[in-house]
Parts: sequence; structure tokens; C-alpha cells
Amino acid sequence: MLRKTRWQESAERANRLPALALLLALALITSLGLLRQGDAPHVIPAKQHSRTPDDGLVPRAPNPWFFAERSYPAGTIDREALQRARLDAASRREALRRDGARGTWTERGPLNVGGRITALAVDPRDDDRVYAAAAEGGILRSDDAGQHWTPLFDQGPSLSMGAVALDPSDPDVVYAGTGEVNPGGGSVAYGGAGLFRSTDRGANWESLGLEETGSIGRVIVDPTDPDRLFVAAMGHLWEAGPDRGVYRSTDGGVNWDLVLHVADDTGCVDIIQRPDQPGVLLAAMWQRMRGPEAYSYGGSECAVYRSTDGGDSWSLLGGGLPTPSADGGRIGLSLCASDPDVMCAVYADRIGYYDGLYRSVDGGSSWTRTNDGALSGIFASYGWWFGNVRVHPENPQTIFVLGLNFYRSTNGGSSWSSADGGMHVDHHGLAFGAGASPTIYNGNDGGVYRSTNGGTAWSKLPDLPVTQVYRLALDATNPNALYLGAQDNGTNRSLGGLDDYTHIFGGDGFTPLVHPTNGQRIWALYQYGGLVYSGNGGGSFSGATGGIGGGDRIAWNAPHVQDPTNADRRYFGTNKVYVNSGNTSWTAISGDLTGGPHQNIGGQVRGTLTALAISPLDDQVIWAGSDDGVVSVTTTGGGAAWTDVSTTLPDRWVTSLRCDPFDADAVYLTLSGFRWGESAAQVYRSGDLGASWQPIGAGLPDAPANDIIPDPVTPGTLWAATDVGVYVTTNGGASWSMLGFDLPNVVVNHLAFDPAQRRLFAGSYGRSVYTFDVDEVTAAPGTEASAFGRALAPYPNPSADGTWIAWELARPGEVRVELFSVAGRKLWSKSVVAAAGDGRLRWDGVNERGDRLPSGVYLARIRAEGRELGSRTVTLRR
Repeated sequence: MLRKTRWQESAERANRLPALALLLALALITSLGLLRQGDAPHVIPAKQHSRTPDDGLVPRAPNPWFFAERSYPAGTIDREALQRARLDAASRREALRRDGARGTWTERGPLNVGGRITALAVDPRDDDRVYAAAAEGGILRSDDAGQHWTPLFDQGPSLSMGAVALDPSDPDVVYAGTGEVNPGGGSVAYGGAGLFRSTDRGANWESLGLEETGSIGRVIVDPTDPDRLFVAAMGHLWEAGPDRGVYRSTDGGVNWDLVLHVADDTGCVDIIQRPDQPGVLLAAMWQRMRGPEAYSYGGSECAVYRSTDGGDSWSLLGGGLPTPSADGGRIGLSLCASDPDVMCAVYADRIGYYDGLYRSVDGGSSWTRTNDGALSGIFASYGWWFGNVRVHPENPQTIFVLGLNFYRSTNGGSSWSSADGGMHVDHHGLAFGAGASPTIYNGNDGGVYRSTNGGTAWSKLPDLPVTQVYRLALDATNPNALYLGAQDNGTNRSLGGLDDYTHIFGGDGFTPLVHPTNGQRIWALYQYGGLVYSGNGGGSFSGATGGIGGGDRIAWNAPHVQDPTNADRRYFGTNKVYVNSGNTSWTAISGDLTGGPHQNIGGQVRGTLTALAISPLDDQVIWAGSDDGVVSVTTTGGGAAWTDVSTTLPDRWVTSLRCDPFDADAVYLTLSGFRWGESAAQVYRSGDLGASWQPIGAGLPDAPANDIIPDPVTPGTLWAATDVGVYVTTNGGASWSMLGFDLPNVVVNHLAFDPAQRRLFAGSYGRSVYTFDVDEVTAAPGTEASAFGRALAPYPNPSADGTWIAWELARPGEVRVELFSVAGRKLWSKSVVAAAGDGRLRWDGVNERGDRLPSGVYLARIRAEGRELGSRTVTLRR
């Protein structure tokens, strides 16, 4: 059967902002990255894990769920398609904003849970002003020591962040390096959009290029020359390329030179510069690649390089540092600002195990391994997930190591003690204020923490709306309650506030359920089917997987749904469908409903159910969808009477199934992935129990669709969650409009709907939860101005050597055409006086200087007499 080999085929293919907000909104873009899922070993039962690739044990590998879902079955993500989808969404958003559409999104928290913080920067003039780079939440600033935070980058082209830095000579100048370098499973798989700069503390942003770098680990601004910049670029996680290494600009980011490039699969993850000798730099190079079913996080190219001439030349650094070998892994660097001769380098091996902390007291010429045996458990085999070290800026004897846990030495590494102070695990960022005893800020997977006593005690900071939400649930007995499952932050419950969320269960949180008539009965779910039950409102939990076969294949994010016709019945999916026959026990009502077992390289589970649905009109009608594109239905409540109805559907990962509230034979289906040049859609409807399917997503951007909800009151009204926003249709999918223009530019994983309050909930992957009062929305305006004319489709498109930009004018006038990069940089422009009617202007695929631009997607914006006629995407394929 063909379905049985799809994942094998996939693996084989894989192995071969205010003032600028308009521009950024019109130029949203692409990326690639992911988080170590299941990174809460304090919650999940321990397993034996491998130290070598061939020892027969399961590696502590990052779960590739996010990437796998979006890349199936091709094994790769079409970055051009993603660019077009983001630009499409940006144009719709700006049209809604311009035309004053009613209805806005409202924050619903959590503000007190937090999420992964990848980097921090403190204003040297004011310890209370701190900037946080969130993994999928953009850049945020606090002016009151972290008590309140202002999001600064919500409409940026990528909210995936790897670095934030301030200009030492003018700390109002902020740099944001997009694309998370931590290659785990909980990061969005799209990477970044290059480097951005703000000269007004984040109020406005400009693109400085480097769009193809994929992910940025560090940004250095020369303290003696603010026009001299260095960027550590790690590249795209899922593909090799020539854009990895150390970049330097000597003119404030106008032009860039790749001054250190080791190999196409090796990037720079960290870089430091001596403040007293700015020509001296050290760069940590990391050989790192991912595939859909395999990963390689190290190799012989992992090493430290040094330059003594400002980056003109580099040499491999030895002097006691580990000799590069096939077992090399991630390296982190730091120096003491007040005594730059003192430097530290922390090493992990290619599997991720801790491999030593080295210290130099002569500027890097010689290195000695510290007495670091106490740190052997710090990385717990996850060195590729953090791998950072920080030397105190005023005291060279004080060193902090950031890993799964957080350790401090006050004697130059002779001894170590835990300094986590009860903080969340997984530490990525540490930044110091000014003075001999500076305030210290720590960024980890639980948000930002603050210490005012040198790191002995820590306070968790509030108001950080950066939670990566997987799933939502409402409580029918309490209209104010909201439950959510979050990446590395477990299952949480709110009773109505933005900051009253209570952590009720750990792990990576997935679909919670609350009994429809008894709010004390709660089910929580963590990764790979870890289902638990509480009968006392979450006060305690017990295992709830009785009867589920030990040999079943269970998804990272297993489906778990309430029967809408019976308060005491729930369904759960492995590769089979189970029905609940009690609070904690289950009975199988199907056989294997997937394409069969698949190749599981790296311990990843494939061939699983990913979506379930039960008709609210007939409890015998049950639907199931899988990660290999199989959709099945039964009309007899299960047993052997299941029918595969997916033969005419695209071969895609099924993300959700929702039954029609007005027709027991009808169902809605959403799919992940991109169209790959097909006419396929990501949203379908069947009105005849799957005998036929009608695509109803033609009016949506070509991006993964993650969820869909039909309005239970108004036939034909549907809401769809995608990777590029939330959309609404009032005519059954014949046309779609973006729902509101002020939702941050994040992936929306899940929707929930409260029919009593007519309120839609959107669980975003990086900016927490938002709500929308759906009855406020009006019919959305079109995306093009019509009073002066309209933009026409460019032709040819795609093209190798440029294209004609075309328009139609209502009357004669001046027409101006501007071309932008996907990150918002203006590359080319030209004005002509045009007659009424059709007109065109040639763009030869070059910038203003006449340089040939590389392959990629660009945005053409057309204006007439200062009025925008519209924007169109143009694709160059050299």
C-alpha cells in the first residue's frame, strides 16, 4: 500500500512596527527552526538515552513535530510559498487597517506563565530598562525592571528571535537578530528574516538585510565605532547553504561581508569582542544540520576561531581548547568586560552532553579546563539547546553557566553551586546592568527572572505575553475559565484574568478537557499521549491511559476530544480510536486507521492519528485523521465499520476535523503544508460522509491551516486558524477575509469558541492567547484601491531575469513602482507618467545600483498620485 512508504520517501527526499509597520506588514516573510520538545525531564519519566549514534538507545533528540507537520510529504518547506503567504497576509492586514475595519483582538494572557526567552539586553544607563528577545514572540521592552512589558515587533516579518543588542555608544539604538539558533522542536520551523535596527528604543524598525542568514545567534556593536557591526549567523536549520558564518559591516549595516565561512553546514553560534582591543574577536563555529527524521548537531568543524585584525583574517584557536573532532558540538563564549584577558568557553559534544568549561586569563592564548565535574549533569544531553556561559562584567572570578540548570562559580571555576533559585529550567540568556553589583536578568523557557544580589535569589517577572500555546479548552460550567496547554510550560488554568493562570500539570501541555457538567473533573495531556485525570479541580492527578495498547503509536500532540452528545464520553487517538469507559480507562473502537507503521529514525513516532471529531447531531458518526493523510469515518460508532475516505484528498498531514453543526453528514477538514504547485487547498468540506470533498480554502493564503470552527448559530460562517493569521468566511468558504488586523504575526495553532458570549479564542504559538468578539466584525474590504486604478499581475512570474510590473489607471497620472525585499528593505524604484488604462514598467531583477538580486520572493508596490493601487509578489528564479 502506497501510504506505508510515505515517511520513508520523505526521509529520502530530505537527505538529498509603527513608522515602519506598514512596510514590515507589506513585507512579511520566511524562515526555518524548532525546540527540544519534551524538555521537562523533571516531569516526564526518565529513559535511557544514547551517548553514541549506534548504541541502540533512543537519542535525546529534539522532536521535529513542527517541521514534520509542515513539510510532509515532501520532506522540506517551500520557502518561496511561505514568503508569498506572508506577503499575502500582510497585504490583507494593511487593507483592513487602512479601511478602518471594525473588530479587534484582545489579549487574554497568560501574562504570568512566560515562554522561551533567547536573549536579553540591559540599558547601561538604567538597570530598569531591559529588552527581551522571545523565541517566537518578537522583541519586548520593560522600563520598570520587568514589571510591565511592551511588545515592539508584533507586525515584524518574523517574530522568531535569536539575539538582541544595544549600541554601547547610544543605547537607544536596538538591534534584533531574527531566527532562533536553538535547534529544538518547539521553535517555529521558519527561521528568521535577517537583522533589524531601531533608533528609538523599538518604536520603529528598519531592515539591515541578511535575510538569508536563517538564524542569528549574536549581534556585536563595536564600542569604538557604532557603524562597525558583527553578526553570528547559523543559517537555516533544515538546509545547508553559503550564508552561514560571521558577517561584518563597516557602514552601519548598509553593506555586509561574510568574513568567516567554514562550511555550508557550519555556522557561527556565538561571538565576543574585546572592548579594549576591538580588533580582537572570538567566534564559535557549530556544524549543525537537521532532516525530517534525523539530526546531526556536531562534527569536526566545531571550533573557536580568533581574529586580531577586526575580522579581516581568522585562525583556529588552540592553546588548550579541545582539538576539533567528529564528536565536537555547540560552544558558548564570554569574557569579563572589566578584565578582558579573562575569557571562558563552554563545550558540548555532538550528542549534547556537557564536555567541559575552559578558562583563559591571557586573552585566549592559553586555556585551562576548570574544576567542572559538578557541571556534568547541567546539560543532561541537551547542550545543543542552550550552551552558554557568562563571566561577570566586574568580577572575573564569577562565572555563570547556562544549561538545563543554572550554575555559578565565585572562584574562577574551582568550585560550583546551583544558582537557579527555583527558576524554570532551560536557560538561554543572561544580561547584566551597570556597576560593581549589577542587576542581573535571566531568560529561560519560563520567561525572565531578576536578581539584585549577584544571582543568589531570583524573582520571576510578570506581564510577559510570550507563551507558546498548543491547545485551548473552555469550561462550560464557568464562562470565565480558560485552560491551555503550552510548550514546556504544561497545562494552565485561568479563572478570568490575564495574570491569574495556575500551573496544574507539567511537561509540554497539549489538549486539556473539562467535564461539560462538572468543572472539578479535568483531563490534562502531555507529550506522546501522557494523559492524566483529576477529580478535584486539578488539585491532584492520576494516570488515565488504562486500556490503551502498549504497542500503539501515539503522536507528539495526540488528539483528545469530548463527545458533544454525551457529557460522560470522550475519545482519544493513537493509531487507533479509543472511547472512554470511565475517568481513566479506554476501549479501542477501531483498528489501525493510519497508513501503517513508518520508519522511525531518531526515536520519532510516525503513523499516528492527529485529529478526531464526533457529530453533534449523531454520536455514531466519528471521524479520524492521521499524520500520513488518511481520513476515516464510521457511522456505527466504531468497531470494524470504518471507511477510508481520503483517496481524493491531497497527501497532507491532517491538522483538524470539525463536524458541521447543521448536517450530520458534513465535516470540515484542515491540512498542513503548502500546495507545491498543485491546485489543492488546505481546507475542505464533505457533505456526504467523505464520498466527495470540496476545496473551500481557495481564498486563503497558501499556508498551513491548523484549525477550523463552524459557527453553531449561522450556517456558512467558519473561522480558520493558519500559520499567517485567522480568517473568516460567511459563505461557506467561497471567499475568506482576515479576521481583524491587529493580531501579532504569529502562528495560530488552535481555536476555541464560546457560543454564549460569541467569543473566539486563538491560541498563538509565541504571543499567548487572544480573543475576538465575532459579532463586531463587518464584511472585510477588498485589498486593492479602486478609485485611481488597480495593480495587475506581474508577467512573466516567476522569471529568471525580471518582469513587467503592470497596472490599470482610472485617469492619467504619475505611477511609482517600488520593489522591496521580504524583510522590508527598499531595493529599487522608478516613476513614470502614465496614460489612463493599462500600463507597465520593466524591472530587470536588480537593485538601485544595478546589481543582480538573488533568487527569492520580492514585493512590488504600485502607487498612482501617491495612492496605493496594490502590491504583488514577484519571484526570481536564477
